[in-house]
Amino acid sequence: MSKVAIVTDSTAYLPKELIADLPIHVLPLQVIWGEENFRDGVDIEPEAFYQKLALSSITPTTSQPSPKVFQDKYLELLDQGYDILSIHISSALSGTVQSAEQAKQLVNKTNIVIIDSRVTAMALGFNALILARAAKNGSTLAECVEMAKSMPENSGAIFAVSNLEFLHRGGRISGASAFLGTALKLKPILWLNSGKIEAKEKIRTLNKALERMVDLIVEIVGEHKKVAIGIVHADAKEQAVGVLNKTIAALGKERVTESVVTSVSPVVGTHTGPGTVGICFQILE
Repeated sequence: MSKVAIVTDSTAYLPKELIADLPIHVLPLQVIWGEENFRDGVDIEPEAFYQKLALSSITPTTSQPSPKVFQDKYLELLDQGYDILSIHISSALSGTVQSAEQAKQLVNKTNIVIIDSRVTAMALGFNALILARAAKNGSTLAECVEMAKSMPENSGAIFAVSNLEFLHRGGRISGASAFLGTALKLKPILWLNSGKIEAKEKIRTLNKALERMVDLIVEIVGEHKKVAIGIVHADAKEQAVGVLNKTIAALGKERVTESVVTSVSPVVGTHTGPGTVGICFQILE
């Protein structure tokens, strides 16, 4: 019987303890800082990233893995007898899916499937976790692909940023452009809608924005019985833990089957800036 490997990317920023025994392979995006290149989560971790960001006069940029990086990983896994499901950050936010598709063409094998998750951070992380757990339990590539197809409508992320400066610099807020100018003084709540970052609401203070995010998650989850919740943060762990506790209380412990607090990867942090807190979710039932 064939076995399936899940390939994802570093923007998922999965806690290592969650993937230690799973067939997940994480390819790093890059943070480009002047003349220096850092592999996301490999050469630079969040704590060091924010320390450097606070002192640097240079604004970092980011880049997706090259097709060659994908090609090498795909060939390695194929040689080990794996079928491959490669699921990645929204193509509206990064060229990662495009690099994966180019690598698939170079490898020229039919047992590689590329999925645009239309999300990122722990929303992508939950996608990869669910698929990898299924693969470990014997699901075929076709079965994993069917699972992946239903994920975009059941997963997502909302987040509050301290300001829009970093998202504006990186060109990631076309849908939120109405908040520029005077809105830079507000604490906007943004969300991933059809793979793009768009404005949801504008709030006067960050604390109120974090409280409102919890209300929005309750509305989004609705009557669903089971949900995984991931709170992500950019150098704001204390606030993230508080948001997790409030989210679990608002939804009910019996409905939250899995929860995690984790940093966003340096690549994501490059675009959100420090102080960002987000709620990622995966509706399970």
